[in-house]
Amino acid sequence: MNTLVKTQKIYEEFIDFIAQGTSPESVTKFQFSEATKEQIEDLVERAKIADLSSAEKNELEQFLVVEHLIRLAKAKAHQYLKSVSQ
Repeated sequence: MNTLVKTQKIYEEFIDFIAQGTSPESVTKFQFSEATKEQIEDLVERAKIADLSSAEKNELEQFLVVEHLIRLAKAKAHQYLKSVSQ
């Protein structure tokens, strides 16, 4: 699978999640599929030993951007849940 398709798959997982409708609770529980987790774990491990092509480096960087956005969304969802429970 080429890198563009892999990167799109990462984006598509989160976009599909959002498109299905979310709640703050579901945002806090969002997880990537096992296949995506394994793919990223492989890239991270190989990056540690400098065994990535430039396309794979780009794929990993794209994932890190998506992951950062998800972490921000989860933090906001936790804040929202905390504010409404007080």
